[in-house]
Parts: sequence; structure tokens; C-alpha cells
Amino acid sequence: MSEFNTSDFMNPMMTQTWSNGRHLVRCVKVIAETHDVTTFTFGMNQPVLFFFKPGQFVTLELEIDGERLMRSYTISSSPSIPYSFSITVKKVPGGTVSNWLHENMKSGDQVAIHGPVGQFNSMDFPADKVLLLSGGVGITPVMSMARWWFDTDSEVDMVFAHSARTPKDIIYARELEYMSTRVENFRLHLISAHTEIGQAWGGYRGHLNLPMLNLIAPDFQQREVFCCGPEAYMAAVKAMLQEAGFDMDHYHEESFGATPVKDVKRAEKHADEAEVEALEPKDLVEVCFTDAGKSTSVAIGVNLNEAAAEAGVNIAKACGVGICGACRVRVISGEYDMQQNGGITDEEIAQGYVLSCCTQVQSNMEIDY
Repeated sequence: MSEFNTSDFMNPMMTQTWSNGRHLVRCVKVIAETHDVTTFTFGMNQPVLFFFKPGQFVTLELEIDGERLMRSYTISSSPSIPYSFSITVKKVPGGTVSNWLHENMKSGDQVAIHGPVGQFNSMDFPADKVLLLSGGVGITPVMSMARWWFDTDSEVDMVFAHSARTPKDIIYARELEYMSTRVENFRLHLISAHTEIGQAWGGYRGHLNLPMLNLIAPDFQQREVFCCGPEAYMAAVKAMLQEAGFDMDHYHEESFGATPVKDVKRAEKHADEAEVEALEPKDLVEVCFTDAGKSTSVAIGVNLNEAAAEAGVNIAKACGVGICGACRVRVISGEYDMQQNGGITDEEIAQGYVLSCCTQVQSNMEIDY
């Protein structure tokens, strides 16, 4: 594992922002949630802000027994804790990837991920009152939503109803109880399908049905509903709501099961392109930083800020997308391609200045820095 300076994570000039694509991340924590469910937390050695919409997912790219496999998992953490992200995985009998993760993934391991993507999220369907319904490990996307609203002191009125097979299968049980005691706008209802002999249980018993829903959320007709769980669970919830005359335009669901083919294909396309690109011979050019007295050889198309880092030169940056102008440097000679977003004036461009965060090297370059 490469070393990093934790003080960099508090320096906005050193911080980058996550965007949809292929990324290498490292596992930083492995947390046992229940007897067969584990949370894996990932981050990067350099400070990166993992922004996403609560409810979205990532696709893991793994090599298991010589075969490259793609599996999508909802992000269970909240973007309110931005320097890492987590997935929560249930160990499924016969599940190739879930079993491999439980048995092999450990702190310090590196893995490729794709994302974040997903239309099932709370940002695209804002509401003052929500009903979060989940079954089993389908709790993960609605937990991300609840954590976001909780951490940001949102005034969104949340009713959280989770169904589990037994009390010992309830994921995040302690955290959910804690959240329910801290704010008035989070009401928790836990439903256990079965209880073992002698097992104490003070929640609902059986399966979610309309009479139970009316007790849990009498005003559910006025709420935005987010639902995730096994297919049978979601089918039952939809049928129940339709029977009650609920406006299904305000119902949103996501299956935690099979990943949609289009999402797997997109992830595989990213992986194939990255693999081909890595194998292709690169035309190298020289980038020289005159004031620093340092230079480096990089491939054409490399980001100028990355070239500076390769040479051991630290160019200050903040936004990373060509808005703030903090990474401005002057080009003495050489060809480049800059795609900026308003962080530099036409006069500065005419004088040879560029924003290094959004400038690609196209030839040998000499930089006044």
C-alpha cells in the first residue's frame, strides 16, 4: 500500500472529485454487519471526494479464477461522508462474487470500480415526506438516503420500514435505533417474518401488508415511496399500493438482485477500453517545468496536472474541472488541448495561460512554473 499524508485530505488544493468512469480504489475497512452480511469501505491514497446521489450504485470489476467478472452493488454510505464510500454485501450460497468478497477482500486490497450511476436515487425525486421500504439487503440504497438526510440535518419527514427474515438478520440495527432517538423526523419500524423460540422481539411480526402499512404510515398516500428488496417483496409492495389506490408516479424501486444487462455491458466496455489502452504503445513527449527545474516523459493526452505530479511538481488546484482558476500556469512552448469551464479569461489565454486541471498534453511542452 502506498503511503499518503492525511493532512492532504484537509487541503482543498490537493483534493480531486470522483466522476463516472473506471477507478482503482483500495479497501480501507471490512465491517461484519450480521452473520452473513459485510460492509466493505473503499477510498484512495490521495484525497478524493466521492460525490454521488444517494441510492446509486457502482460496478466492481474482479478477476476470480482467471475470469473477469462484473457485479453491481448499491452504495450504502452517504455522500455526507465524502472521502470514502461503502457497499454492503450479503453472502449468498453459490454466489461467486459475494462469497469471494467475504472470503478474500481485506483492508489494503485494490479493486477496479465503475460508476457511480443509477436512476434510483433521492436527489432526482425530491420530496418533503418519504416512505422508505426495504427487504433484506435491499436496505442499502434507502439507508444511503436516510443517512444523507440525517447527516445533513434535513427536514425531510422520513418513515423507515424494514423487513427481515429474523431479528438477527436486521442490517444496521444499532445505527437505525440510534438515528430514531436523535431526530423527530425519522420514524423506524422493523418487521421480522420469523422469531426463534425464546427470542425477544418488540417489532412487527410477519410480512408487510396494508393494515400494517396504515399503522406504520397512515399518511403514506402523501409520501414519495422508495422501495428496494427481493423481486417477490417489491411485487407484493406494488400490488399492495395499487390496491390502496396509491399514485404510482410517486413510487420508485430498485432490485438488489441481477444487474441490468445494459449496466454490465457499459462496465465491460469501460474495462475493455482501459485494458486495450494500457496495452497499446504510447507516443511519449517531454514536459519541462522551468522554474522547478524538473521534467518528465508522458503519453500524449495526459492531463497537465498529472504530468506535473509525475515530475514531482505540485500545481495548486481546487475544483478540478476548470471553474476556479487556481491551477493556472503559463505555457512557454508546445501544443495542448484545454477544455475549461470559465475559470480563465480570453486575455489570459492569449498570454499563453492554461488551466492545468483540464489541459491535455499534445506535444513536447515547456511550462513556466
